[in-house]
Amino acid sequence: MPIIKKAKIYIPTKTATQSAIGNSKKWILKFDKVKSGYDHLMNWTSSFDTQSQVSLLFETKKQAIDYAKKYNIEFEIIEPKKNKLIIKSYADNFLS
Repeated sequence: MPIIKKAKIYIPTKTATQSAIGNSKKWILKFDKVKSGYDHLMNWTSSFDTQSQVSLLFETKKQAIDYAKKYNIEFEIIEPKKNKLIIKSYADNFLS
């Protein structure tokens, strides 16, 4: 029985400490995490899932979708939210 892989396709948001958009224009395909195992004797948490550590970068959403379809990966697309720009002038700070 084949292993069913699940992934999310999204554009990352920019960090709050950065003003530039930088790498927030590339689409990322990131595999979902599989439940990890727990060893009660040694009190360790383990996982054999190395795919959850992989993030693939794509220039377009279509490339990411095509890749997922080619390798039979179930995927969920998370569309980016558009920022609403409110244009104000400096003089608006002093008007009541």
